[in-house]
Amino acid sequence: METERFSRQIAFILEIDRLKTILRRSYLLDESRHENSAEHSWHLALMAMVLAEHSNEPIDVGHVISMVLVHDLVEIDAGDTFCYDTTGLATQAERELAAAERIFGLLPEDQRGALRTLWEEFDARQTADSRFAAALDRLMPMLHNYKTGGRSWREHGVQGEEVLARNAHMAEGSQTLWEYAQEFVHDAIERGWLPAGLTKV
Repeated sequence: METERFSRQIAFILEIDRLKTILRRSYLLDESRHENSAEHSWHLALMAMVLAEHSNEPIDVGHVISMVLVHDLVEIDAGDTFCYDTTGLATQAERELAAAERIFGLLPEDQRGALRTLWEEFDARQTADSRFAAALDRLMPMLHNYKTGGRSWREHGVQGEEVLARNAHMAEGSQTLWEYAQEFVHDAIERGWLPAGLTKV
């Protein structure tokens, strides 16, 4: 027979389907459309498996995968906050906290706490696992932009120095990935896909 616990689990599983409807600024590499947040989370999970050896510190790959699969669920309510949108960033924490309360609150208490803890760990970047997860989270959209000729950067008037400044914390999780990112950002600047400088607000 269906129990309350099972019903709550199914309710959560159905609710998180909505993450597939949350569009990001990044385009798919074929440039046919924007990617959605569920696709982004899946991509990060695979990146964690493949790139784990490039973490600055030893990590628990399974834990990193769990974290990146959970980290954007709050966007179901809060939406995807563009990392160069200063207005959106000012209210991001408040919006995402309210979303976490509701979305994780659908689960049974033990699972609610476990998934909420993963989300909080990712956000705080105080552990080796979360620092590496955050580095992956920054690398993927940068790669999407670079491999599409800076399309989203150009559409939103993003500047080269802004990209480097906003993503510098990648080095906390992986110096290797950060050095790689800097190389292709400088190449994008040289190609004219990113003006060198900071966005004037």
